[in-house]
Amino acid sequence: MAKESSSVPCTPLLKDELDIVIPTIRNLDFLEMWRPFFQPYHLIIVQDGDPSKTIKVPEGFDYELYNRNDINRILGPKAACISFKDSACRCFGYMVSKKKYIYTIDDDCFVAKDPTGKEINALEQHIKNLLSPATPHFFNTLYDPYREGADFVRGYPFSLREGARTAVSHGLWLNIPDYDAPTQLVKPRERNTRYVDAVLTIPKGTLFPMCGMNLAFDRELIGPAMYFGLMGDGQPIGRYDDMWAGWCTKVICDHLGLGIKTGLPYIWHSKASNPFVNLKKEYKGIFWQEELIPFFQSAVLSKECTTVQKCYIELSKQVREKLGKIDPYFTKLADAMVTWIEAWDDLNPPKVAAEVPNGPAKGK
Repeated sequence: MAKESSSVPCTPLLKDELDIVIPTIRNLDFLEMWRPFFQPYHLIIVQDGDPSKTIKVPEGFDYELYNRNDINRILGPKAACISFKDSACRCFGYMVSKKKYIYTIDDDCFVAKDPTGKEINALEQHIKNLLSPATPHFFNTLYDPYREGADFVRGYPFSLREGARTAVSHGLWLNIPDYDAPTQLVKPRERNTRYVDAVLTIPKGTLFPMCGMNLAFDRELIGPAMYFGLMGDGQPIGRYDDMWAGWCTKVICDHLGLGIKTGLPYIWHSKASNPFVNLKKEYKGIFWQEELIPFFQSAVLSKECTTVQKCYIELSKQVREKLGKIDPYFTKLADAMVTWIEAWDDLNPPKVAAEVPNGPAKGK
């Protein structure tokens, strides 16, 4: 017991400034393990699938729960931009949040332990990552120079040591790795046991595969770019929702001079999804990504794009023009990107302070 309490700060960091967003189709028993770390915070639960099903949440948590009926009621026709029967529906929680920061986690992720056996407060580490600067413009070989026991190495320009604002903190996972279906099939028993005690900034101009199961971001800085696309029911592709959001977000962060960190914290990913089901969802994406990556690598945003919304709308135009030639799906996705921004602005009017946007009626 003493070990648990010692890992929780006396006053939880950003208690009133952060929402935890959880997409789910099942009862949230996994929250019991997270109780010491999550209970002080507000939860936004996005129920996927059958809205008539009752999702049970352990007692003592402060939460809002939205199902598909709530999404349709709140967004009206614009609800078409929110995926159904896919964890991509989590981005609805980002839209309705009234907080500055978001942490999102999957319901098959549990508290991990560091090499000393101490339980890892993943949320606390994400907050530390977000509250300290990033170094996207020049790589520091000691990784995070703002971390205790580290600094900028010899040769690091003094003009860049102030760093950039951190928009995203991308955490990792022990046990079940986040592999695609072909890799799952050839390495069915592989488990990640390597705990790397490091946080680093992804350099400007470098893309990365973002995983949404252990992710935090500054909603005010980058929130409108965190759209997880059209996936799942009625769509030709799945399991690319977080990666699509990551590619769009990285291009926009690079343009706006913001940073993205990856590394600590780790969570324990408990459940391996079915590789044959995954392959059916991914197979088009596996081919398409060979053209998607060059698209994002070469994407350039104009000087007029001074806000995330303007960046995202311009990127949607490029998606329509260049990726629409690959498959009609991308034309549909480009339309959904615009709808997403319109819905975001409807619920978060620009004239209202970002900390307290006008929110919809709460779904319980």
